[in-house]
Amino acid sequence: MTDERMVTVLVAVRAPDEEAAVVTVLGAQPRVKVARRCAELTELLAAAEAGAGTAAVVSGDLPGLDRDAVARLRGAGLRVVALEDPATSAERLAGLGCDVVVTEGDAENLVAAVRGDAPEAAPPPAPAPELEGRPGTIVAVWGPAGSPGRTTTAIELAAALAGVGAAGPRRPGLRRRARPAVPPHGAGTVLLADADTYASSVTSRLGLLDDAPGLAAAARAAGQGVLDVVTLAGHSPVVLPGVRVLTGITRASRWPELSATSLDVVFQRCRSLASWTVVDCGPVLEADELLMYDTRAPQRNGATLSALQAADIVVVVGGADPVGLQRLVRGLEDLRDAAVPVPAARLVVVNRVRESAVGRRAGSQIRDALARYAGVDDVHLVPDDPAGLDAALLAGRVLAECAPTSPARAGFSGLADRVRELVPSGVVGASG
Repeated sequence: MTDERMVTVLVAVRAPDEEAAVVTVLGAQPRVKVARRCAELTELLAAAEAGAGTAAVVSGDLPGLDRDAVARLRGAGLRVVALEDPATSAERLAGLGCDVVVTEGDAENLVAAVRGDAPEAAPPPAPAPELEGRPGTIVAVWGPAGSPGRTTTAIELAAALAGVGAAGPRRPGLRRRARPAVPPHGAGTVLLADADTYASSVTSRLGLLDDAPGLAAAARAAGQGVLDVVTLAGHSPVVLPGVRVLTGITRASRWPELSATSLDVVFQRCRSLASWTVVDCGPVLEADELLMYDTRAPQRNGATLSALQAADIVVVVGGADPVGLQRLVRGLEDLRDAAVPVPAARLVVVNRVRESAVGRRAGSQIRDALARYAGVDDVHLVPDDPAGLDAALLAGRVLAECAPTSPARAGFSGLADRVRELVPSGVVGASG
């Protein structure tokens, strides 16, 4: 930004003396105008969305200042300059998404930051040493409504990627609430995250207690700019050998806790904690209807859209029956027209393949139907195994533990191999 253009500044600083100093310094600069002094965050957001300024100077301890608020200010076209103080570190303010962090009393850097001449805030902490230079892979498991088996696929895929069952049975007691210790993490670690805001069920499926904060707590920490790898590990206990779990919300009404802006940071941290992150997504992709009238309304589907946008690979799950295949065809169209860009590689999986619902030569019929109506030539089929899947559901375990010879387990193991094949292609890590 050059001095030829007038810079209008909105000031929201708590301490009266500091506010007066900021106004005095900026008011004495050419081509800089203090447009409004805001007493609280609500007034600042209203002024920003009304187009009253091009830059905002905020104190780091401003009540209510979080990642969502900073995102709203930046969405309104403002450059956000935060004042660091002893109670609020520069790292936290940078984690909130502020453009520049300036030490209180540093008039020269304050003016440069408001004009856009100062360097941007420091980036988030670097990945853990074990994964440095090789960020983890995010796999989003999505499918249309109608119980096509998204959660089962996500759980079994995570177990297969971690090699559960290959090194003996699971240790006793891990299904219950685990201690928030930080076991070693690195190559081979898998993180299973439940981001379904409609029917979160990973905890029930694995027999876990549902009082753990999990993904919601991680999102809160990200919203406050304090989420790091150690904090994320504390919210994701190890429940299977090599598999951590970020549990979902306990009630569907708690969906506002999973803010898309916060989850963007959570998924970035997941790349540093685990080699693989498998995200169980909700079925709905549409932008909320309220957004037609209020672009700042919370988005219930924001969690799913955030996961899809962050993913390196999207596993699209459909059911192997006439209704499920029809929904899958339409779901693939919806995915292509999603409200956010989904640059990830896509792997189509058809679950519970059985001749009783499709007819003879079920696999061939499914492939022909998807090739004809959805243009999908490569489909991975998972055979049905009611006895094995029911046993796993009853015991709260994965197929590798209670039905190791299940044909469904073989199908999910093949899916894990297909996912691994995409890693050397350059797809993985492209957004990390």
